[in-house]
Parts: sequence; C-alpha cells; structure tokens
Amino acid sequence: MWLSYSSKTTDLGIPNLSEKEAKKEAFRKYLESSGALDALTKVLVALYEQNDKPSSAIDFIQQKIGGPTLSEYEKLQTEFSDLQIRYNELLAAHQEKSREYEELKNTHIQASLNDSTRCTTEDAPKC
Repeated sequence: MWLSYSSKTTDLGIPNLSEKEAKKEAFRKYLESSGALDALTKVLVALYEQNDKPSSAIDFIQQKIGGPTLSEYEKLQTEFSDLQIRYNELLAAHQEKSREYEELKNTHIQASLNDSTRCTTEDAPKC
C-alpha cells in the first residue's frame, strides 16, 4: 500500500504522518474519489487475464481507457496543424476584409461630409 504510518503518535494517540506521507494519502484519496483507481485496476485486471499478452501493455491500457493509439494521436496532431494553418489563413483574410470595410466606410462618410458642405444657404432647397 502507498501509505505507511509512522510509529510515532501524537499526544492524542493519532498516528503522526510525515508531510510526504500526507501528500501520498491525499493523492490516493483523490484518485479513489475521481474513479481513476477503479478504472486503472479494471484495465490492469483485464491485461492480467489476457491469455495472449499484447506486445505493448501501454497500447492495451490506452485502448482500454479510451485514449488514442500512437498512430491516431499522430493523425490528430497532423489534423490539428492543418486546421491551425487554415484558421490563420481565414483570420488573415477576415482582418484584410475588415480593413477594406473600414476604408470604404470612411470614404463613404468623407464623401457624405463633402456633399453636405457643398450646399450653400442659397442651394439649400436643392440639396
């Protein structure tokens, strides 16, 4: 077991755990409460019960826990890289279109201002 109690006790007769032992106990409780201990135990039991042991225990464990195999992981990394490149391309295109839009908007506003200043008081009814 992970936890070994010190032979020393406190004044109340409670075993005195060292800081390292206390951390181990807290981590064990965390693994137990999160279900990780059960999941790992089940996978290790399944591996133990295999008549024909797999060539890679790690691949077996990953497969049973639900993680991707090495080839699946590499494929996902490649797909992620491709998507990151595509995202960056789309972001750059969006930024360019936004800049063009702002320029057109500013040109339109300036043109509207120029048109309104051309009207004099005499031409007001025509404007």
